[in-house]
Amino acid sequence: MTEQPLTVRGVTVALDGRPVLRQVDLDVSAGEFVTLLGANGSGKSTLVRAAVGLVATSSGTVELFGAPLDRFRDRQRLGYVPQRTRAVAGVPATMHEVVMSGRLARRRFAGWRTKADVAAVEAAIARVGLSDRTRSSVSEMSGGQQQRVLIARALASEAELLIMDEPTAGVDHDNQESLAGLLAGLVEDGTSVLLVAHELGPLRPLIDRAVVLDAGVVTYEGPVDAIQDAAHVHVHEHGGEPDHPDGFSGNPIGA
Repeated sequence: MTEQPLTVRGVTVALDGRPVLRQVDLDVSAGEFVTLLGANGSGKSTLVRAAVGLVATSSGTVELFGAPLDRFRDRQRLGYVPQRTRAVAGVPATMHEVVMSGRLARRRFAGWRTKADVAAVEAAIARVGLSDRTRSSVSEMSGGQQQRVLIARALASEAELLIMDEPTAGVDHDNQESLAGLLAGLVEDGTSVLLVAHELGPLRPLIDRAVVLDAGVVTYEGPVDAIQDAAHVHVHEHGGEPDHPDGFSGNPIGA
């Protein structure tokens, strides 16, 4: 029996004493593409950060591949792509260095780079179409390129579950099309995806199931085409800022 990549049950989160999530349930099955939708401040980013252990929960449980979050050790199975604006702001590293950091979860000894590490990094960079920018400084890249660097970092760990927080925010339509093509290939290969979005654009045809949050509560779960509340979910148009600034710029689980 295949382990379910993500199981969230009854998760409640309060930030600065204010309830942000209230008894939220969420599942991502093997090979499934799930999108998490909602207005700014609805709790989308907080939910995925709680799922990877970056935010403490007040109640409820999170399981990754059948293991409770606090006992999850197969970190290479999870790839987390944080919001680009905070993850790469002021980063002085080259693309190769950032992507190589995605291999840390697979190393027994820190600093011992193997042939497998190098091969995985080169493959991840090629997959996002940036082989010609390997030695470029990430801080000098465009927004779309920076987003692809973060995705390559997650891919380098050879993750089975990819969790992405607002990957299309501030990225032009051409780069959104490129991202859609990349994710389509990953899903075809069996990767599970949980994607936080404020607008879907070219990603819409890939989605198996949508989950809508409103004020920290799940108000809808099902096909994207059946979503009616356009005031809270922008499935066509552009817009939106991150739910809650996380200030995080390091490498969480599997990133």
